[in-house]
Amino acid sequence: MAFRSLLSLIKQRNNNALINNGYHNHRSARFVTSGAVSNDYDEETSTTAEVDDDDLRSRILRLRLPKRSATNVLQKWVLQGNSIPVSQLRDISNELRSSQRYKHALEISEWMVSHEEYELSDSDYADRIDLMTKVFGIDAAERYFEALPLAAKTCETYTALLHSYAGARMTEKAEELYERIKDSNLPFDALTYNEMMTLYMSVGQVEKVPSVVEDLKQQKVAPDMFTYNLWISSCAASLNIGEVRRILEEMSDGAGSDESWIRYLNLANIYVTAGHLDSASSNPLVETEKQITQSQWITYDFLIILYGAMGNKDKLDHIWNSLRMTKQKMISRNYICILSAYLILDHTKEAGEVIDQWKQSTTTDFDTNACKRIMDAFTNIGLNEVANNLNLILIEKNLNPDPKITN
Repeated sequence: MAFRSLLSLIKQRNNNALINNGYHNHRSARFVTSGAVSNDYDEETSTTAEVDDDDLRSRILRLRLPKRSATNVLQKWVLQGNSIPVSQLRDISNELRSSQRYKHALEISEWMVSHEEYELSDSDYADRIDLMTKVFGIDAAERYFEALPLAAKTCETYTALLHSYAGARMTEKAEELYERIKDSNLPFDALTYNEMMTLYMSVGQVEKVPSVVEDLKQQKVAPDMFTYNLWISSCAASLNIGEVRRILEEMSDGAGSDESWIRYLNLANIYVTAGHLDSASSNPLVETEKQITQSQWITYDFLIILYGAMGNKDKLDHIWNSLRMTKQKMISRNYICILSAYLILDHTKEAGEVIDQWKQSTTTDFDTNACKRIMDAFTNIGLNEVANNLNLILIEKNLNPDPKITN
């Protein structure tokens, strides 16, 4: 379910740093709410002539305005003698959700609910909670969840409601639900705990994150990369760098040969070392109009590390551009973070652009020594080619590179 949007919060210069935990598994839910969706609207007339091979997906996606009815399209399709497999409904709903057309996706959910031939999954139930939150608000989703029979109160539906509370930063309700989750004896996975950790990060209660990790471990649930990133971010935001290093060691024990985990460990260690994070506690807060502190910037940096580790360049671009658009005061460590992420993914063009932006910064001086620390850090972990790429960029820009690295 995707960006809960750290990025929109950054653009608003909100004091609370939010780490998105990537709740993008399409979860679902079922059951009808009385009068939930009206069918009083006519199908939108297509601006192009319908052809013989016109399919259901195309007809629904042509409904651009929320007031148009997906239900009418489904009814017409069936009246024309067509069947609709549940897998097709799920695919169309997921596509609508990804384009934020939640009302039409909810109408598809209503259709699935009202036709008994469809056997729906726990994910279908949970999707419905998420869609109701987006279309009608959390109160409606909460009433729906509470009305579910016990058998439908599953890991999926509990987590979907927790996601809604966390997204709205309703800490008290989320904590009450979390206690019910712990008492339910259901086999929750890391995603549920990540939701609670994300909430605490977003409201600035970073000191509560380790207790959620402890709960997860007591239940013998394996942490995923999002779990580790949230945990490390909370410690780094508290400037507990010793604990950051300890967690990275723990993470390395379970990394195996997973490329993204190894990349995360490399980026995090480079950030801690080359960014002089050990001395962060002696630096003043990064002051801005809206008082975004150094600790919050560290949280944003670890989001960049996360998506760099996952190889998600689009997210890197989005986060970095959003941070720059806020015109907040950045320091060398912020540039070290994004520069390292682009370099490790072999995006040298973007790395060069970051160096140009750093040189043009009016809030911090370009730091050649920091670039040399990055090169040393890459060399120390055996990524000589990456170190050399940075050196070549510096040569090109006449920025006093290290002649020992070039061929």
